[in-house]
Amino acid sequence: MDLFSGQAEQNRRKAAPLAARMRPRTLAEYAGQEQIIGPGRLLRRAIEADRLSSLIFYGPPGVGKTSLARVIANTTSSDFRQLSAVGAGISDIRAILSTAKENLGLYNMRTVLFIDEIHRFNKAQQDALLPAVEDGTIILIGATTENPYFEVNGALLSRSRIFRLLPLQQKHIKALMLQALSDKERGLGNLAVDLQEDALQHIAEAAGGDARTAYNALELAVLTTPPAEDGVRHITLDVAAESVQQKALHYDKKGDNHYDVISAFIKSMRGSDPDAVLHYLARMIKAGEQPEFIARRIIICAAEDVGLADPKALQVAVSCMDAVHFVGWPEARIPLAMAALYVANAPKSNSAYMGIDAALAEVEKMGDFRVPSHLRDAHYPGAKELGHGLGYKYVHDFGGFVAEQQYLPDELKGRRYYHRSGNGDEQEPVWYYKNNK
Repeated sequence: MDLFSGQAEQNRRKAAPLAARMRPRTLAEYAGQEQIIGPGRLLRRAIEADRLSSLIFYGPPGVGKTSLARVIANTTSSDFRQLSAVGAGISDIRAILSTAKENLGLYNMRTVLFIDEIHRFNKAQQDALLPAVEDGTIILIGATTENPYFEVNGALLSRSRIFRLLPLQQKHIKALMLQALSDKERGLGNLAVDLQEDALQHIAEAAGGDARTAYNALELAVLTTPPAEDGVRHITLDVAAESVQQKALHYDKKGDNHYDVISAFIKSMRGSDPDAVLHYLARMIKAGEQPEFIARRIIICAAEDVGLADPKALQVAVSCMDAVHFVGWPEARIPLAMAALYVANAPKSNSAYMGIDAALAEVEKMGDFRVPSHLRDAHYPGAKELGHGLGYKYVHDFGGFVAEQQYLPDELKGRRYYHRSGNGDEQEPVWYYKNNK
């Protein structure tokens, strides 16, 4: 490196955003993710011992996937190479694999290849990595915001350990911001800054677990606030609020977050939490989810989880589907909210769901049984001569509208699939026949 290139590198680092300058260099500087790199954890032991296998880091933006790879780069004695799947092609992969083979053969040095946004590689590009990963020529570290089980080839997954990184806690976000304010080499420590506690709290909350969002807001707040008469830049709550940009929802209608939110929506209806129901409904609406998709999930929940405890729930849900077809957005939000809240507030019973699944499982396992003769069709010619319908008790001839007779096949006599929940409309009636008591 000559004098000019060295100066250019220094200038580039100074011009980099605060989030890039403050990337951790060691495990001691790394914040959060104790569940995978806390003391004694497998990944931490592997990093400290420089005994890595291929890894995939999976999590939302700004939680430290790339930073953790950089920590590994600073720790390992292997040759560390980096690619971004956004701009790299198979030729770039082949060039690195060729160098990796040479390093291993001539110098017994392994190569760690970090690929950011690995989910953007197509199947051919991912397949090109497989032989080198399989024979140990490279140690692959992939980072992705998408569920790797959806986006990464199964062959690569089977040869890699997957670590899920979680959104950072507010305490981690606060610690990172305070560290940036005190760091004179990489951060804002050369400026006199008074970050008020409520402003610090506001940015930490608004960041939503994303350190990059917090760093960007802090840097914007500090650099756009002129020093006061005392020479200090005072970052108030109002300044912090102006500096935090509206955060995009982490909701991809083709990704796993889509399924996480709809799952939470359904479980909130099942769990009778109307406030949580409205929260997840709002997230789906803001993310542009199709109203018909939401209505279908409400219908399913009404049948599966409310069922006979309140049969009107299914009617309300089906009417909601008609309404959203008729009015569309934005008015569709109202019938969706009505139906979801009705299901959430309704008494719950899964007796219909459990009953039909139990009956289906037994039919699949045991096959068909003969219908009892007294229940068979006796209307076609010759049926009565075969004994069909003989001895059948017509329930309307009995005062309680229950005639004690066998309905199940002989092999299943006494079998029960339906169990009343005792909730709502599914109270046991006075005429509920004896053998079910």
